[in-house]
Amino acid sequence: MATIDNTVSPHSAAFQSNRDGMLALIARLRELETRTRQASAGAKERFHARGQLLPRERVALVLDPGAPFLELSTLAGYMFDVPDAAKSVPGGGLIAGIGFVSGVRCMVSANDAGIDAGALQPYGLDKTLRVQELALENKLPYVQLVESAGANLLRYRVEDFIRGGNIFRNLARLSAAGLPVVTVTHGSSTAGGAYQTGLSDYIVMVRGRTRAFLAGPPLLKAATGEIATEEELGGAEMHTSISGLGDYLAEDDRDALRIAREIMAALRWDRPAQQTSEARPPRYDQEELLGIMPMDHKRPVDMRQVIARIVDDSDFVEMGPNYGPATVCGHARIDGHAIGIVTNNGPLDPAGANKATHFIQACCQSRTPILYLNNTTGYIVGRAYEEAGMIKHGSKMIQAVTSATVPQITIYCGASFGAGNYGMCGWGFHPRFCFSWPNAKTAVMGGEQAAETMAIVTEAAAARRGKPVEREKLEALKAQIVGVFDSQMDVFATSARVLDDGVIDPRDTRAVLAEVLAICREAEARTPQAMQFSVARP
Repeated sequence: MATIDNTVSPHSAAFQSNRDGMLALIARLRELETRTRQASAGAKERFHARGQLLPRERVALVLDPGAPFLELSTLAGYMFDVPDAAKSVPGGGLIAGIGFVSGVRCMVSANDAGIDAGALQPYGLDKTLRVQELALENKLPYVQLVESAGANLLRYRVEDFIRGGNIFRNLARLSAAGLPVVTVTHGSSTAGGAYQTGLSDYIVMVRGRTRAFLAGPPLLKAATGEIATEEELGGAEMHTSISGLGDYLAEDDRDALRIAREIMAALRWDRPAQQTSEARPPRYDQEELLGIMPMDHKRPVDMRQVIARIVDDSDFVEMGPNYGPATVCGHARIDGHAIGIVTNNGPLDPAGANKATHFIQACCQSRTPILYLNNTTGYIVGRAYEEAGMIKHGSKMIQAVTSATVPQITIYCGASFGAGNYGMCGWGFHPRFCFSWPNAKTAVMGGEQAAETMAIVTEAAAARRGKPVEREKLEALKAQIVGVFDSQMDVFATSARVLDDGVIDPRDTRAVLAEVLAICREAEARTPQAMQFSVARP
């Protein structure tokens, strides 16, 4: 292997400026995540008074203590619940992530019932559908902790109701794929949400707290005139002794989570061996990842210095370094897992796109997962590049990404603009996992380029009409365009729209990649035989 030489100067002014900028963005991220936790914890007194655990307490108890938990999409819905950045509570009303339950790696999803009684928040639907997709694609059992007031009728949108059917379809698909769906219904599971409970393989209900019905007492009375209490209509005792919906009757939240863990423990399921990795860590300090990426995406950066701080022993075998040199392709290992890496030290040109296409195909041939470290302003433009076949070679690269037969993982490290986003396996190309650094920016182009483009078009249109350009209006238009682009391109806007799986601290990149590569490896190795489970319904 070839060790990457260090060219980073941690004491330089540029490094310190980059580091300060990155730390400020990380602090903003953590403040928003803390705000969500505090908003939910604000219900602690109320929950504990009625003998219930808070949602995050439930998640902590169902997971194996001390085992890793990769939380997903913590910024979902940011600024869409309320347009005030100081008051918005992100997360989509859902706690979700990948962790271990009785030694089995699972997708765990919990309604954050401490916030608006667990009612679905903006982009909570998108987050739910994404975590279900990840469970399906990575062959993970699905554990859901349900307590939800359902849809917020004050924010009702017909498209959410129609798209929401995918939640229930996915639960059926998980079960059909041999992936157990284990549900603890801690509280309310009403109307369409009742099928969130009903479409499960194992259902645990809590005495005196679970409520599952298609129509609650008020709607029942309004629709039919019938009068019934919540317990009579859909309580845990009724469902576990009369309707047969519930499989296990728990005395309280703790007991319910104990039962859920026992169900997982009884499954005949491959459990990853707990081994200490013998992989050598990077030779360079991961702390230095804070100062490598400039806050201004127009400033150049050598992405090899990022690679050197996330791969084993900083060893990287680069393919064709002298051909299309702005596109960097090569092989490495992360925590012992083989990985192919594609990244950018500038725009993608015809030679770089051609090299990347070849490299992606070679990785598929050897069954090597691919990591895309996005840092590009897009495919290069200009007459010479058009003549050199930029469209043709760029299209081949996009085709290779689309047709790849190995897990593809994307991290937005810097800019991801234009069709370069597509060629570098952006969100629209369904990477197996996709994470962002706090400084990442994603857009069709930069705001200034968009504004200048519109100004040129406007001036040309005025010239054709033989009219002078109103400079004041033109400058106002340019400022408006820059504002629109800048407000949507940073990671706090894109992750809020669930256009990634979450924002990570650059220093955590190696650990996150090691975790998702292990998940991908286990999914690739799992056979239908291994997906049979032995617990019989009572």
